Amino acid sequence: MSTALPERDAHEAVVTLDRRDGPFGEVVLRRRGRHFEIIANGCFLMDTADGRSERLLIQAALDELDRTGAPAEPSVLIGGLGVGFSLAYAAAEPRWGRIAIVERETAIIDWHRNGPLGAFSGGALEDQRVQVLHTDLLEYLAAADGERYDALCLDIDNGPDWTVTDSNAGLYGADGLAVLWHRLQPGGVLAVWSAQPSADFEEALRAVGFSDVVTHEIPVSRGVPDVVHLARRAG
Repeated sequence: MSTALPERDAHEAVVTLDRRDGPFGEVVLRRRGRHFEIIANGCFLMDTADGRSERLLIQAALDELDRTGAPAEPSVLIGGLGVGFSLAYAAAEPRWGRIAIVERETAIIDWHRNGPLGAFSGGALEDQRVQVLHTDLLEYLAAADGERYDALCLDIDNGPDWTVTDSNAGLYGADGLAVLWHRLQPGGVLAVWSAQPSADFEEALRAVGFSDVVTHEIPVSRGVPDVVHLARRAG
């Protein structure tokens, strides 16, 4: 995701392919030249132009599990289907066991199952390891009988310091991070995508009990780098 529309050729045609109104507001799928964009409530969220940071979200979590001895067939929960880069990257890795993907927007799921975004998720929704959870991530995580995962990989909104949807801010506060800590297996890894680095978020992770907190930066064409915040629930 990104906090601003990436620089594009002014002559590229912009075509609105679908527009939906739902319980969380308006969601729009557009094509700009050869790339697709998702717009939520008038704010650019993500496009298909790159995908490096979304793939790093998955790879960094697996590398961290490997560093201290990954369990056989670790489970991963991916928060946000988006344009499908993270899910496709996870499904291409045979070491993952169960892969759960949480997406609250019906439109986005439809654009992958029956629309042009299926080319970017690469058929991952048909992988037998993949379970699509059509629900709000915060509601799913807050369930008292919730399952624990070896890795949580979250690409929600624009990250901890600027959320388009106000309710998403709760995910990055102390209470939300405590829920994430409890949803990890001992030794499990949390990976969080953000549109910009956040020292305050790093401190918040440590304050609720996460260890091995690090931040990976991914340079972008303009502005501050995208980042993946990484942390571990101590065993």
